[in-house]
Amino acid sequence: MNKSSALQLLGLTLPSPAYLFGALLFGIIGFAAYRYGKRAGRNLVKWLGVALMFYPYAISQTWLLYVVGTVLCMGLFIDRV
Repeated sequence: MNKSSALQLLGLTLPSPAYLFGALLFGIIGFAAYRYGKRAGRNLVKWLGVALMFYPYAISQTWLLYVVGTVLCMGLFIDRV
Protein backbone atom coordinates (compact mmCIF):
# COMPACT_ATOMS: atom_id res chain seq x y z
CA MET A 1 0.00 0.00 0.00
CA ASN A 2 1.49 3.35 -1.03
CA LYS A 3 1.03 6.66 0.78
CA SER A 4 -1.58 7.99 -1.64
CA SER A 5 -3.93 5.05 -1.18
CA ALA A 6 -3.42 5.13 2.60
CA LEU A 7 -4.44 8.79 2.67
CA GLN A 8 -7.48 8.05 0.53
CA LEU A 9 -8.55 5.30 2.92
CA LEU A 10 -8.45 7.88 5.71
CA GLY A 11 -10.58 10.26 3.65
CA LEU A 12 -7.75 12.71 2.99
CA THR A 13 -6.75 14.01 -0.41
CA LEU A 14 -3.82 16.16 -1.37
CA PRO A 15 -4.52 19.47 -3.13
CA SER A 16 -3.71 19.84 -6.80
CA PRO A 17 -0.64 21.76 -7.96
CA ALA A 18 -2.94 24.50 -9.31
CA TYR A 19 -4.50 24.90 -5.86
CA LEU A 20 -1.09 25.05 -4.16
CA PHE A 21 0.15 27.63 -6.66
CA GLY A 22 -2.97 29.78 -6.17
CA ALA A 23 -2.78 29.58 -2.39
CA LEU A 24 0.89 30.57 -2.46
CA LEU A 25 0.33 33.38 -4.96
CA PHE A 26 -2.59 34.95 -3.11
CA GLY A 27 -0.81 34.46 0.21
CA ILE A 28 2.21 36.43 -1.01
CA ILE A 29 -0.02 39.17 -2.43
CA GLY A 30 -1.90 39.26 0.88
CA PHE A 31 1.29 39.53 2.90
CA ALA A 32 2.52 42.42 0.75
CA ALA A 33 -0.86 44.17 1.04
CA TYR A 34 -0.89 43.68 4.81
CA ARG A 35 2.58 45.16 5.20
CA TYR A 36 1.73 48.12 2.96
CA GLY A 37 -1.58 48.76 4.70
CA LYS A 38 0.05 48.63 8.13
CA ARG A 39 2.85 51.05 7.18
CA ALA A 40 0.56 53.47 5.32
CA GLY A 41 -2.18 53.37 7.95
CA ARG A 42 -4.77 52.07 5.47
CA ASN A 43 -7.01 49.71 7.41
CA LEU A 44 -9.00 48.41 4.42
CA VAL A 45 -5.84 47.37 2.60
CA LYS A 46 -4.48 45.77 5.76
CA TRP A 47 -7.63 43.68 6.31
CA LEU A 48 -7.88 42.70 2.65
CA GLY A 49 -4.30 41.46 2.98
CA VAL A 50 -5.24 39.39 6.02
CA ALA A 51 -8.20 37.94 4.12
CA LEU A 52 -5.96 37.07 1.16
CA MET A 53 -3.51 35.29 3.43
CA PHE A 54 -6.02 33.16 5.31
CA TYR A 55 -9.00 32.45 3.04
CA PRO A 56 -7.35 29.42 1.33
CA TYR A 57 -7.73 27.54 4.62
CA ALA A 58 -11.52 27.80 4.31
CA ILE A 59 -11.88 26.97 0.60
CA SER A 60 -11.15 23.53 -0.83
CA GLN A 61 -12.15 23.94 -4.49
CA THR A 62 -9.54 25.27 -6.90
CA TRP A 63 -11.92 27.30 -9.07
CA LEU A 64 -13.41 28.98 -6.01
CA LEU A 65 -9.93 29.77 -4.67
CA TYR A 66 -9.14 31.71 -7.85
CA VAL A 67 -12.52 33.48 -7.96
CA VAL A 68 -12.34 34.69 -4.35
CA GLY A 69 -8.66 35.63 -4.69
CA THR A 70 -9.36 37.63 -7.83
CA VAL A 71 -12.26 39.46 -6.17
CA LEU A 72 -10.12 40.32 -3.13
CA CYS A 73 -7.29 41.54 -5.40
CA MET A 74 -9.81 43.67 -7.30
CA GLY A 75 -10.77 45.16 -3.93
CA LEU A 76 -7.13 46.12 -3.41
CA PHE A 77 -6.99 47.69 -6.85
CA ILE A 78 -10.28 49.60 -6.40
CA ASP A 79 -9.12 50.95 -3.04
CA ARG A 80 -5.91 52.18 -4.69
CA VAL A 81 -7.83 54.17 -7.32
